[in-house]
Amino acid sequence: MEKPKIPKIESIRKVHRMLDLPGPTHPLITLFDTRDERINLSRLPVSYVTSLYKISFIEKLGGKFRYGQGYYDFDEGSMVFTAPNQVVGSTSMYKGNEGYSLIFHQDFLQGYPLAAKVRQYGFFSYSSNEALHLSEQERKTVTAIFKIIEEELNSRIDDFSQELVIAQIELLLTYARRFYKRQFLTRQAATSDLLQQFEAALNSYIQNNESANKGLPTVQHLAEQLNYTPNYLSDMLRSLTGLSAQQHIHECIIEKSKELLATTTLSISEVAYQLGFEHPQSFSRLFKIKTQLSPAQFKSSLN
Repeated sequence: MEKPKIPKIESIRKVHRMLDLPGPTHPLITLFDTRDERINLSRLPVSYVTSLYKISFIEKLGGKFRYGQGYYDFDEGSMVFTAPNQVVGSTSMYKGNEGYSLIFHQDFLQGYPLAAKVRQYGFFSYSSNEALHLSEQERKTVTAIFKIIEEELNSRIDDFSQELVIAQIELLLTYARRFYKRQFLTRQAATSDLLQQFEAALNSYIQNNESANKGLPTVQHLAEQLNYTPNYLSDMLRSLTGLSAQQHIHECIIEKSKELLATTTLSISEVAYQLGFEHPQSFSRLFKIKTQLSPAQFKSSLN
């Protein structure tokens, strides 16, 4: 049997229609205060794909919220960020929800630097177990920004409205980046465990010659092994070591290549293929970038 199609929500107006609300004051952006009795999020489909950006701040959630491939029970004071074309959904129970949901179309940012910059905020692709959990003071900061956006959207639209709202969105995203950094640091024990697990998975991949059969290890593959999203994995590792997941992979590959060049009779091309490189030239280029020596020069230096 064919699976039922997941509905797609492509406009702010459609969101308002689904919630049985009057049309939005602006066609490209809306803000919901879930304490408003007119707003019943359970009217939304259980699962849907949206073409919109969504920033949700949950002070209190009376139920479960669909996010990605699963459901998430929010603690008080959590935030999630959804980018276009992700699967999201409504809560399984509406009563008692408190918080804000800011939804905007990417065209709202058109002509402003944030239009390109918004893609650089990796937390828009984090999964449910990677939500941002806020301290009491952080909640106050986030609430204040949402209130400014709410006041601006509810006042008379003028020449400055869009610029002011976009400035507040960028401020909110900057604070989110700071708060995630704090979250990584305050959960350093978990972060350290993640580093060990990541290195173990990477070493296993290379030591078991999976590279020769499957190609170079990828951040996507290792993240799946550890049940994280690639962006969250990289951000966690960067906060702990200063290196992204991809940089860690490169460092590990170079160390393994040095070992093979020093202790075996394999040619440079054979080493490259064993490590998963499709072309030996790519291996030589990476090796020189990392060591300032070509593989041949490194091999000669051993003699």
